[in-house]
Amino acid sequence: MLTRVEDGPAIVVCNSCRFSKEAREDPAGRRGGALLAEALTAARDADPRYAAIAIQQMPCLFACNDHCTVHLRAPDKLGYVLGRFAPDADAADAILEYAAHYAASTHGRVPFGQWPQGVKGHFIVRVPPAGHVVES
Repeated sequence: MLTRVEDGPAIVVCNSCRFSKEAREDPAGRRGGALLAEALTAARDADPRYAAIAIQQMPCLFACNDHCTVHLRAPDKLGYVLGRFAPDADAADAILEYAAHYAASTHGRVPFGQWPQGVKGHFIVRVPPAGHVVES
């Protein structure tokens, strides 16, 4: 049921996510999550700033009301679930830019001024790392 993956900074993409709030698939029958995973991989591979960020896929993050969802995670850092993205290059660029700041942060907190416009309004939940809770 579980597959071991690298334990570094990663964007876990729900590859079975809906294409949009209204449509399950695009006109060619492809799911939005699969398209977003492809866009993220292409953007990561095209820019050396993102080389250390893994793009990992799995079916269903159980955030079905928020299509095209990703889980941003790294060891001993807060994790974030983001969604409601278009499965395209612009979303991939914004997610990866945020992920680069996230990977460079101490605990997973990225100052709001460093957030790319493309991720603002897309956060669904933050998740504390195992064995930790967030201080106020």
